[in-house]
Amino acid sequence: MFSLKGQKALVVGIANEHSIAWGCARAMRAQGAEIAVTYLNDKAERFVRPLAEELEAEIVLPLNVSEPGQLEAVFDEIGARWGTLDTLLHSIAFAPMDDLHGRVVDSSAEGFKLAMDVSVHSFLRMIRLAEPLMPDGGTCLTVSFSGSTRVVKNYNIMGPVKAALESAVRYAAAELGEQGISVHALSPGPLKTRAASGIGHFDELLMSAAERAPMHLLADIEDVGAMAAFLASREASHLTGGVHEIDGGYSITA
Repeated sequence: MFSLKGQKALVVGIANEHSIAWGCARAMRAQGAEIAVTYLNDKAERFVRPLAEELEAEIVLPLNVSEPGQLEAVFDEIGARWGTLDTLLHSIAFAPMDDLHGRVVDSSAEGFKLAMDVSVHSFLRMIRLAEPLMPDGGTCLTVSFSGSTRVVKNYNIMGPVKAALESAVRYAAAELGEQGISVHALSPGPLKTRAASGIGHFDELLMSAAERAPMHLLADIEDVGAMAAFLASREASHLTGGVHEIDGGYSITA
């Protein structure tokens, strides 16, 4: 139905084979895109590099968005090696454990600031760096969750953070639309990923979501990847600013 052959995509957020970013990278590669991959640090590299090799990624670089200069270095390398970029996937989020497990009203100023910087503002910084590499348009994707618009027990501080991320998607889409750059949020239901393991009582959330979803099953990283690959295609070029729910209908049952 569509092809990404000849396109170049940067995927940020692969931690292991259970990562949403991995499902997206694999789907885009299957449709013909060339993939660039980042890993958080030396500890993460040993898990990510074999996956990057499976993707035949020619660019594999460290990226901790809290480390000054690392983000710029990634885009400098893409500019030098590829010259252009068609797709950016941002699939990272973080909150200090004390803030994540506490009440929203008790969150620390520093913890809230860090969560917003890593989970939201880093996406805006990436878009700004990607923009000059997308002279003929492109696609910028991030990952959200339905806790952005409704209270999900134990999601806590990440609810307001994801709400901010979705708002940032809409504003960025409005600002970049004339340049042919689309901006989207992928919003899967609960998925068993490394990032989700930090949320309290997450197994209970998985079971409850599966029971509530009209299809009585949850999406997996392959489902999210299929949506990401489509949104990166030229066939989706007139779509922008959306929060795309990939959750077996879980989000309509609240």
